[in-house]
Amino acid sequence: MTDNILEMRDITKTFPGVKALSHVTLAVKRGEVHAICGENGAGKSTLMKVLSGVYPHGTYDGAIVFEGEEVSFKSLRDSEAKGIVIIHQELALSPHLSIAENIFLGNERTSRGLIDWNKTNFDAAALLRRVGLRDNPTTKIRQLGVGKQQLVEIAKALSKKVKLLILDEPTAALNDADSDHLLDLILSLKDEGITSIIISHKLNEIKKVADAVTVIRDGKTIETIAKAEVTEDRIIKDMVGRDLEHRYPDHEPQIGEELLRVEDWTAHHPQDPSRVMVDKVSITVRAGEIVGIAGLMGAGRTEFAMSLFGQSYGSRISGRVFMRGRQIKTRSVAEAIDAGIAYATEDRKTYGLNLIEDIKRNISMASLKKLEKAGLVNDNEEFKVANEYRTSMNIKAPSVLAKTGKLSGGNQQKVVLSKWIYSDPDVLILDEPTRGIDVGAKYEIYTIINKLAAAGKGIIVISSELPELLGITDRVYALSEGRITGELPVDQATPESVLKLMTMEKPR
Repeated sequence: MTDNILEMRDITKTFPGVKALSHVTLAVKRGEVHAICGENGAGKSTLMKVLSGVYPHGTYDGAIVFEGEEVSFKSLRDSEAKGIVIIHQELALSPHLSIAENIFLGNERTSRGLIDWNKTNFDAAALLRRVGLRDNPTTKIRQLGVGKQQLVEIAKALSKKVKLLILDEPTAALNDADSDHLLDLILSLKDEGITSIIISHKLNEIKKVADAVTVIRDGKTIETIAKAEVTEDRIIKDMVGRDLEHRYPDHEPQIGEELLRVEDWTAHHPQDPSRVMVDKVSITVRAGEIVGIAGLMGAGRTEFAMSLFGQSYGSRISGRVFMRGRQIKTRSVAEAIDAGIAYATEDRKTYGLNLIEDIKRNISMASLKKLEKAGLVNDNEEFKVANEYRTSMNIKAPSVLAKTGKLSGGNQQKVVLSKWIYSDPDVLILDEPTRGIDVGAKYEIYTIINKLAAAGKGIIVISSELPELLGITDRVYALSEGRITGELPVDQATPESVLKLMTMEKPR
């Protein structure tokens, strides 16, 4: 008898004009954690949707064998009945229902035809303990952070007697602490005999939990690598089809005059003005310079950027901002843009893009004045500009009329960058510019950042990944508890020296 709990044989899936999967094979051993890696658009999520019945039997070619039996799933309900549960990157919880209601939605605990609320909450509490969550089962989902919501999704899967748990980018939106907790939970579920498939771009996480890694590129299986043979370089080579001898493109800085100077910038919490979130921050950025801001979650990096960019965050904001030596005002987003500052948010899906609009309108939306003619937007010029950016930024889409929400994370990020580059800023603030995108797309983003610096722009990069900051910037500021704790030229910075500054406590 085979050790494999799952075999996917010769899976081919075609959409109109696109072959998303071509003769893909996948074998997952019982009780292991199996990682699936690949660039955005490689076919990872499509393969899992085939497996779980989102794309039902008959819409693809090939065979699925689960626990030694060939299966033909017509829906999610069919796959869940066999013990296969998928948790998508976009969580499928109802924010207005309680934790317990979400866990047993469609699988209600009933007695004599009515929901037994005592049993519902009691059983939910037991499941929450299994995933390490101590919240009351009656708590509304909207009151939980994303990390806890992920744990609720796993508790929901456990309620369905899951045998094979599929997690699609489970840590993409989590901070380091929540990510570590989730990965530890996956390993503890393995000890209980539950098999997991994890789709992730984060190679360090894969090395921590995966027993085997299957790499998919352009809809095809490249290889499956055993844990003992897994290296980041090998995975990257398989993913992008080439060696990345240098994870970051070469960058020869040509640093010029001071562009931006911020002095004593202070911002308080918007709901609690007694809490100082940004504490007398002072920084400078020169023409052609890429400046990094490092800090742990909650250090105040995003709060600083958003409060500076049109006071989009905070209350009781004070301090001075100078552009090319002249003091400017940034009291609104429009005023900040007019002053030459642009801000690409870390949350591109909520604040950076209109996902139901096309690429063309997303690129132009911050600069419609440039396209105005007799009080109306010049459609032909807008189309022309968007096409130029689609080409120059290598945005992979059939046309600029494609809906932005249909693009991969890397291509969405290129649309965000196009929008702000078209506004022609002097200083561009990039908040987590490569979050949730694969290594190939990251390299393209780094190349774009280098080109902007070479054109004389000042770039501020906020990133949670220290190797990224040290790999692409010229100078790094460290932020801790809302204040600058140090500044280092990148050639003098090490992960240890920056981390020491990031964890420096404020004098009491």
